[in-house]
Amino acid sequence: MRWARFDNNGTPTYGIVEGSDIQPVRGTPFGTWEKAGDKRPHSAVRLLLPFEPKTFYACGLNYAGHVREVAAKIGQPAVLPPNPDVGYRANNSLIAHNEPIVIPKDATEKVQYEGELVVVIGKQVKHLTRQNALDAVLGYTIGNDVSERTWQKSDRTLWRAKNTDTFAPMGPWIETDVDLGKLETRVRVNGKELIRFPTNDMIFGVVDFLVAMTRYLTLYPGDMVWMGTEGATENMKHGDVCEIEIVGIGTLSNPVVREA
Repeated sequence: MRWARFDNNGTPTYGIVEGSDIQPVRGTPFGTWEKAGDKRPHSAVRLLLPFEPKTFYACGLNYAGHVREVAAKIGQPAVLPPNPDVGYRANNSLIAHNEPIVIPKDATEKVQYEGELVVVIGKQVKHLTRQNALDAVLGYTIGNDVSERTWQKSDRTLWRAKNTDTFAPMGPWIETDVDLGKLETRVRVNGKELIRFPTNDMIFGVVDFLVAMTRYLTLYPGDMVWMGTEGATENMKHGDVCEIEIVGIGTLSNPVVREA
């Protein structure tokens, strides 16, 4: 099932994606719901963030190729993380499918995409095991962890580099029927494919992170975990359109503009 969230005459409303239509519902995917009203074509609605997260968790350096690329850029040997490493991002950075990524006027040219799988938590859990960890997952969506690399080197907490307004596009919807082993991530800028990789080819997978996190943290419905990216990333500039496709989930597309 695909859950979208759209602007219903000024009211954020959940709906079920059925082919080229959206069936509005009363309620949310995190609780009870029922169909409400007539179906609407995608073209007739404006998609919003697929949900408003309670806590925004992020996995750092979770693909071997990306670890090696980062190490090469700073002239250090590549060392893979020995354990799942969890960080946080800020909700202010989130924008929906088709909304613009706005590059601040004082940012350098090194503003880059990072295509990521986003895990959406569907129930309150703690002390998950490898056997039941995926039971906590409602579904998955797509994220673009936009990063200003010069700020990333200088900002100890990454407060600008990762959390600037609009630097976290997410969407277009939540897909609940996912086979992690069959997913493939593809990144395109202006229609040109720049990278593709098996989405689940992580150093630590979804189960690893959920088990490690819930040893100490309670996860709640609407929490999310961004799972990191693979390989080298390239600069985006004013006028570009960046697409993150995860085959089996959908395509997240956002134009890029620079502040005047």
